[in-house]
Amino acid sequence: MSRIRVLILFFSLFACSIYGQNNDSLPYHKYKTRLVLYSDFGWSTAPMSIAYPFSQGIKRVKFRNNFNPVLGFGFSYKWMSLRFGLTLPNSVRSKNKYGKTKYYDLGFDFSFKNMYFDVNWHLYQGYAMKNAYEWNDSISQKEQNLIREDINASSFSINAWQFWKEDFKMAAFRGKTASYHRDIRTFYLKYTTNYHGISSSQPILPIELQDTTESKTRSSLIAAFDVGVVPGYAYVRRWRIFQFGIMGGVGLVLQSKIYTFDATTRSFLGLAPRVDIKIIGGINRPKYFIMFVSDFDNKSISFNDFTYRQTYYYLRLVGGVRLNVTKKKEAREAAEKRKLEEERDKK
Repeated sequence: MSRIRVLILFFSLFACSIYGQNNDSLPYHKYKTRLVLYSDFGWSTAPMSIAYPFSQGIKRVKFRNNFNPVLGFGFSYKWMSLRFGLTLPNSVRSKNKYGKTKYYDLGFDFSFKNMYFDVNWHLYQGYAMKNAYEWNDSISQKEQNLIREDINASSFSINAWQFWKEDFKMAAFRGKTASYHRDIRTFYLKYTTNYHGISSSQPILPIELQDTTESKTRSSLIAAFDVGVVPGYAYVRRWRIFQFGIMGGVGLVLQSKIYTFDATTRSFLGLAPRVDIKIIGGINRPKYFIMFVSDFDNKSISFNDFTYRQTYYYLRLVGGVRLNVTKKKEAREAAEKRKLEEERDKK
């Protein structure tokens, strides 16, 4: 009987220890008391295309914007966080082939419990239509593209991610103000609301690509407002000093879409696919981090065999340090206290 009691006590203690490890040991570290200083280098872009059975065997017309590298600086301490970016002067692509694009990217994000929210606004002015020599005889194969400074692309979105596991934190996934020290995975739901589209003061497609029987090919505005839910899966892998994370999901949105031609607007209601992809990886240690960051926001609007697709995405290399200012402050205060005591003893 005594042996049974010992075994029951042993297994009870063992079960409690396992329970305590699973619930008390968090898979991430937060650096609330550290001053995080970082810099990033990269670019943002928004390529798009229009697919349609055009004449001359052309199935898709590609639009490409020009863009400049951006150098960013930021800091985070406790609840305060700030970042500002400096656009570098040289364009990544040739201005002779792609022209000049004016673009604006604004956004902010925050977390609440197991939810993560972000708000983004994008505006791109000026695009080049690739390989225009295929349907425009006045453009040589050497020039290749038709520059269209009148074309604008815009997007405004409000998104919220709900994670199944409370231990999955977006701050630790992004790796600046927190980091993971062991693997974690979870399902999530992304709730999304968007307005996006392309517009111009004249028809978006040149006359060589317009179909007299289809008013959509004469559109000067293609836009949509949509709401929906995107289910997905997130996974973070921790290996030694490296952290790699990926989030991906596919879903549907309810879409109210329009196109405008010759001062006439037509509207439709339908469903559209939505893809959610985030990839972050690199070296992440308590005192410093160097991470490669990417984010892809895919959007599309379809009218039967006429489809407009666009992807807003950015690629960045982020590096920073985490300074333990609390210890420095405590050491400074201790040194000042010792100095006062020494002066008092001398008196």
